[in-house]
Amino acid sequence: MTSPTASSADTSGTFSTGFLWFAGLLLASVPIFWIGFVSLANAWSTPEYSHGPLIPLISLYLFLREMRLSEPLPKDINDRGPGLLVLAAALFLAVLGNLARIPDIVTYAFIFWVSGVVLTFFGWKRGIRHQLPVFHLIFMLPLPQFLYWKLTIFLQGVSSELGVWFVRTAGVPVYLEGNVIDLGVYKLQVAEACSGLRYLFPILSFSYLFSILYRGPFWHKAVLLLSAAPLTVFMNSVRIGIVGVLVNSYGIQQAEGFIHFFEGWVIFLLCVGILFLLAICLQRLTPAPLPLADAIDLDFEGFGGILMRIFSIRTFKALIAACLLTAGASLAWTSIQPGEATLVDRDGFAVFPNRIENWSGIRAQLTPDIEAILAADDYVNATFAKAGTRETVGMFVAYYESQTEGFGIHSPEVCLPTGGWEVFGIAPREVSFPDTPYGTFTLNRAVIEKGLNRQLVYYWFEQRGKRMTNDFAAKASVVVDSLTTGRTDGALVRFITRIAPDETEEAADKRLQDFMSQALLKLPRFVPE
Repeated sequence: MTSPTASSADTSGTFSTGFLWFAGLLLASVPIFWIGFVSLANAWSTPEYSHGPLIPLISLYLFLREMRLSEPLPKDINDRGPGLLVLAAALFLAVLGNLARIPDIVTYAFIFWVSGVVLTFFGWKRGIRHQLPVFHLIFMLPLPQFLYWKLTIFLQGVSSELGVWFVRTAGVPVYLEGNVIDLGVYKLQVAEACSGLRYLFPILSFSYLFSILYRGPFWHKAVLLLSAAPLTVFMNSVRIGIVGVLVNSYGIQQAEGFIHFFEGWVIFLLCVGILFLLAICLQRLTPAPLPLADAIDLDFEGFGGILMRIFSIRTFKALIAACLLTAGASLAWTSIQPGEATLVDRDGFAVFPNRIENWSGIRAQLTPDIEAILAADDYVNATFAKAGTRETVGMFVAYYESQTEGFGIHSPEVCLPTGGWEVFGIAPREVSFPDTPYGTFTLNRAVIEKGLNRQLVYYWFEQRGKRMTNDFAAKASVVVDSLTTGRTDGALVRFITRIAPDETEEAADKRLQDFMSQALLKLPRFVPE
């Protein structure tokens, strides 16, 4: 199948200086987006984002397909100005991301820059029609860490609940505590690897491509696109259920090694197969259903000729302006040569006192897997007991020297449910410690329960002299402070105490604040303001 644009072009058909300007535009973009490219390469080496390198190739395919199906470009295009504005805004965003040393900002700026390049080449009216392939590039980007962990914990919970339902349906006695599936003899941890993210991102990308290539009504396309997420979560829960039944029957080796890996691939391929089956069912609902081979447009004819047209791009003023703008931004950035993030003097938690007034503490080391998830540069995890009483308070502080390179604070609101704790009554609470450097401030207060065990939790995000209760606001403050002061350090501070069956929450509040009035005198040495 061919179209008028398969052989025609917006060019003279011969090698021209326009290609040199285009090549220069691409080369000029490398310095300003470099830390984003490095971040992408690191993310693509992880299982969740290993599909990333395929996304630009798929976007290129979508773009060539649109070019083949579109009419030739006119020689005179007068609406390239908006494209240059988008490109300039993307470069400005990339500069901010570089200054803040946050690769995620730079990678998103790169996609905006690509969008600006497309709008500049084709003009606004035609270029806006070629934004679907550009939008598809989003699927190659890793989620910001705080969103990644929120989504991971949510999917772990859903997968655990559904997985246990499948196990019970198979007649196997099972108990669920948080994301731990207790089969009696064996316990299965529904960890990050089993949350479903490893399937969700590639399946979302596949369904996006599938919905574009599908020949049918718009609502069919919407169904194919929107079905990807629930389908992936459901099939991942089926996998967890199957693993639970196999472990109960044949041993824990069924959840390890090659078998576990192979089961994952089977579920992924089943998800793809179900999408194809859904497309067939949708076709049956149309008055004149097409065979699946015709319902999915996978024709590559004419792509080679369209690709070769890049060598005969005409030179135009907007192309030169785009190249100079990008080169100028990269040159300005490389000339700045920013230093490393500002590090502040602090004492390590290794010397944090084990005795605070009449409270004596016992430290506990986190397990290696939790330390890896926490990714803190330093932390203290201790339980303090008050002399002459049975009162205890747990103190946990995780300190991060930098919160911009994909690392950062995980809110207890996200992490506690994975251990089986249910969070109740979480709300801001103003507290006052006039004899400490912290004075009066607002923290998060929550009551958590697991079975008959109830605990009172205070926590906040200590951000360079600011106490914050919202993790999104804490992330925003990191961006601002990295630009204004060069500091990106911060900490999560958490105090926790058990609420005895015969005591009130007010008594637990008093105990926490009694201990904090002493501990907060020591904390600034270890978490600088």
